[in-house]
Amino acid sequence: MNDTSRSAERGFDPERLQRIQDWMQRYVDAGKIPFAATVISRHDKVAWHGFTGLSDVENAKPYALDTIVRMFSMTKPVTAVALMMLYEQGLFNLDDPIEDYLPEFKGLRVLRKGAKSLDKTRRLKAKPTIHHLLTHTSGLSYSFNGGPLGAAQLSQNLDFGPGAGGLASAVRRLSRLPLEFDPGERWHYSVASDVLGRLIEVISGEPLDRYFHDRIFEPLGMTDTRFDVPDADAARLASLYAADGSGGMVLDDAADTSRYRAGRVDTFSGGGGLLSTAGDFLIFAEMLRLGGRFDDVRLLSSRTLDFMTRNHLPGDIAAMGPDTWCETSFHGVGFGLGFWVMLDPPTARMLGIVGDFGWGGMASTVFWVDPVEDMTVLYLTQLMPSSTYPLRKELRSLVYQALVD
Repeated sequence: MNDTSRSAERGFDPERLQRIQDWMQRYVDAGKIPFAATVISRHDKVAWHGFTGLSDVENAKPYALDTIVRMFSMTKPVTAVALMMLYEQGLFNLDDPIEDYLPEFKGLRVLRKGAKSLDKTRRLKAKPTIHHLLTHTSGLSYSFNGGPLGAAQLSQNLDFGPGAGGLASAVRRLSRLPLEFDPGERWHYSVASDVLGRLIEVISGEPLDRYFHDRIFEPLGMTDTRFDVPDADAARLASLYAADGSGGMVLDDAADTSRYRAGRVDTFSGGGGLLSTAGDFLIFAEMLRLGGRFDDVRLLSSRTLDFMTRNHLPGDIAAMGPDTWCETSFHGVGFGLGFWVMLDPPTARMLGIVGDFGWGGMASTVFWVDPVEDMTVLYLTQLMPSSTYPLRKELRSLVYQALVD
């Protein structure tokens, strides 16, 4: 299905937008992804939306706009917004050491260069701060990054999945491990946003799920966004697939066995735990495009959001971290407080506008906001890993080629 009724008045060529629908259909028809959905908003209105495929392939259930999907790392921008709402109340400073709020991080050590085991450590040159956490320069890691630290996180269930034993407990266990490098030295994707989630709990005095609901989701009208799926909504949950070369393998299904069903989630992951729908997450993205407000609800000052969506690194990500992430270049791309920030599209080898910002998720989802074009783009599917196909690069080309005003 696709809708071009408002596209021309929003500056798009309807025939060129059809290329997005054709592109999604090719991937679905080839059995590469279970479904695809794209929503484009410009000048305060949805300019185009299209979708195709099945949210549950085994049971032939079509994807619909109210289908619930796992957002994974698209949770990170929500956590950054939640934390900066507390920042605006003067409750912390960005250069505060995290041990000031989470004393379990006192006495942290760092792995020696080339260390093959966790006992090869030394003293830190600098304490990790809240700013380090927000910019992925804290020295924390993910298990999939490998090495002795990654192995330890994997064995101790410290990637903060829904069954990690509780957020406070998982963060305490994480604090007993050394850092990968000295804070501020490198950009390294990590569980930092999960530690930020725990910081939100400590600073606000509320559980993370309650804080998100009361301060963000309920005010914005995001009624389908949460850390688990209630029984009444279970029929709308999509299955999660992994590429296996023969149509996909189910990793987490939409039936009773899903680990995201109500009562099974004991850890609220600020780095990757949220589930949402296209309509709900578009509201959050539109709030960002509108400078921190949606309708008559303001979450952040436009000045705060502008600060968050500027590059906080000394250069691009590639200068202090990986050249690429998943399928996208990190040359010409910076990082703010919870978002990528486009610095130079020619260097990144991707269509875009200087200052566009967003983030993606492990199941090949992505969103971005383009303040210059006054546009928001959201893409959803449920395929892991997100590096399987160059979906995000291709979508950027397809969206910008359709703009003709």
